[in-house]
Amino acid sequence: MTADGERRYLLERIDDAAVVQLYADGFERLPQGQRVLVWHLCQAAIAGRDIYLDQRCRDGVALRDLLEETLLALGAVGAGWEAGARTAGVDDAGIAALARVRRYAKLLWLHSGPYHHLTARKFVLDLAPAAFAALVARAEQRGARLPRQGGESTAALLERLAATLFDPAHEPMVTCKSPPPGHDIVTASAANLYGPDVTLADLAGFRERHALNSRVTRAADGTLVEEPWRAGFDHLVPPGRYAREIARIVGHLEAAIPHATPKLARSLGALIRWYKTGEEADFREYCIAWIADDDSPVDTVNGFIETYLDPRGVKGAWEGIVSIDDPGKMAQIRAFAEHAQWFEDRMPFDPRFRKPQVKGISAKAIQVVLETGDSGPMTPIGINLPNPQDIREQYGSKSVSLGNVVEAHEKAATPAARGEFCGDDAEAERAKRWKPLCDALTTNMHEVIGHASGRSAPGLTGDPAGHLKEHYSTLEEARADLVALCFIGDPKLQELGLVDDPATVQRTEYEGYTRNALTQLNRVKEGDQLEEDHMRNRQLIVRWLQENTAAIAVEQRAQPDGSNKTYWRVIDVAAWHAGACRLLAEVQRIKSEGDYAAGAALVERHGVKFDPALRDEIVARFRAHDLPACTGFVQPELVPIRDDSGAVIDARITYPCDLETQMLRFSGRLPAPA
Repeated sequence: MTADGERRYLLERIDDAAVVQLYADGFERLPQGQRVLVWHLCQAAIAGRDIYLDQRCRDGVALRDLLEETLLALGAVGAGWEAGARTAGVDDAGIAALARVRRYAKLLWLHSGPYHHLTARKFVLDLAPAAFAALVARAEQRGARLPRQGGESTAALLERLAATLFDPAHEPMVTCKSPPPGHDIVTASAANLYGPDVTLADLAGFRERHALNSRVTRAADGTLVEEPWRAGFDHLVPPGRYAREIARIVGHLEAAIPHATPKLARSLGALIRWYKTGEEADFREYCIAWIADDDSPVDTVNGFIETYLDPRGVKGAWEGIVSIDDPGKMAQIRAFAEHAQWFEDRMPFDPRFRKPQVKGISAKAIQVVLETGDSGPMTPIGINLPNPQDIREQYGSKSVSLGNVVEAHEKAATPAARGEFCGDDAEAERAKRWKPLCDALTTNMHEVIGHASGRSAPGLTGDPAGHLKEHYSTLEEARADLVALCFIGDPKLQELGLVDDPATVQRTEYEGYTRNALTQLNRVKEGDQLEEDHMRNRQLIVRWLQENTAAIAVEQRAQPDGSNKTYWRVIDVAAWHAGACRLLAEVQRIKSEGDYAAGAALVERHGVKFDPALRDEIVARFRAHDLPACTGFVQPELVPIRDDSGAVIDARITYPCDLETQMLRFSGRLPAPA
């Protein structure tokens, strides 16, 4: 709590990232058995963190271990870290060097590796290699357990990690879908999903049995082989990559089942089988069972799920989410689910691509208890799963709105950015009053009636993702956004009791969405292209509207110092809406027909490149107000209550308000809270 009795949200700033505490109200009100269930599911989510670190960077786990061991051995942890380091014999120069190591470690924790979570660009340790080596040597003298391989010396360890630590030109992008000359999207991407000598051309004729959950590399004879991510199953299925971590996940999931509802228990059982076998058929059974569980008050997502990390859009990044229902925020999202057919029947795209019967859409507002891997500390605000199109069409999907994540964003935010980029006081006042409602509406429509809408054209074989390849995720996010943008001003929302003034809400959302496409450039401090799919999606929509409608005006306003400030103003709401409907019709056609050429042209023309001079202006304006570009969350932590035999019989929730302590606890280097 703060001095005036309020909750602490904004904890610290690390470069352009805000660190915010996440709260999970309602955990204490769960029945005792469900609290135990949540504890086991959280342990499963923590057990898989190293998988994602390794997926994002082949040096990710070693870097994390090296940094944490060095900081702990030198006493450089916590609020009084300087005094602790001096006690460990670190001099003034070493203290200054340690400050830079601490900064780098915090960035590594927030972004789950040495690549920015949103921009995909690498960040490096701003310290001379010799100064870092001196700290490591001192830490080793004080008992640091360094992540050496085999008989590797400390010098060899540091040499092995040097390029990743210090060279910004070495593997500069974790995911690169617009590669520089001489590279393809696989060789230009540092994500550890393919062997270092595997090219996109090599994969063209290679059949992946475990497409979602495997790493493709070369065998000793030069042929391509899959390294499936699985625990193994008796003597029938051998263990694969990440078998140790997955076995720990499975152990916690098995311990959770006795406390679960029958539907959740069935879903967890299917998940366990997939983790053991790694087979696609078992993954599909898990997806179907997870969709069918629409009433358990506790839920989890755990596995290789989203494909944004993979430049090909094939391999699933590992994530773990544990949540509880948020009844107070349930009405809005469920209204969209209950009326999904009404919206589907009025989608502004070819009726051939509409679903004649929307199936199995469930929707919830939730409170996140824990997010790890691809979902944390940088977290989404809404989820719609599963991803396979045929499962969506036949069985449906589940949409969730992460209510406490949205609330924490709002509580930690400052109005300065809104005032800086709004075109006038009236726009700023609309944003202040209506934007929280707009954000909730668009997020819920994006997830519930956006991702769940539409169907493939008759005769299209395979999933549309396989046809649209590296551009699928950008186009799918654009499609879901456009559904929300097309319906945000519809009188149906007033009929459902969700808004009182549809016209004002529509204008406010269009203004905010347009500003977002401009202000997101603050995240990309170098270069002239976007890589992250959600950022590409937003720019694609706004840039297309600028080029094809009269909805948006670009204004340059002279400043007293001789500079100009750029504003993107919505000047015609009707044209904005009509343009969004036209664009949605085309994006849906591209998806339904699997039209790679048209999809690639749309993304590459409108979603990738930007003006560096405009970006520099936006960065300067953010810097003038000291505004963050992204947010990472410190998660709630559960403290187990055990009986005399050591079995967990209950759990209570705590809020650490400290990123460093939480990360060291998660990796087992500090004890869990008592």
